[in-house]
Amino acid sequence: MNEKSYTELMKIGAMKRQRKENFVQDLYIDMLLLEIQLTVEKEKLLKRIDSAIDHRDKKNFYHLSKQLIEITKRFGT
Repeated sequence: MNEKSYTELMKIGAMKRQRKENFVQDLYIDMLLLEIQLTVEKEKLLKRIDSAIDHRDKKNFYHLSKQLIEITKRFGT
């Protein structure tokens, strides 16, 4: 027979739980990094939009506004 002892079964169960926890942690870290990246990107873009408004640069303003719309879509808002 190929039966495992109680101790072996507990070790296997603990390893499976640890892998799940690691996966969830990795997923959370990836989401957090993506949100930080998008936030920084959005802040830089907003500053460039403000500058375009200050300089009355319509062409650049419209171009940057389109980029802002795309970033907003990536945020999911």
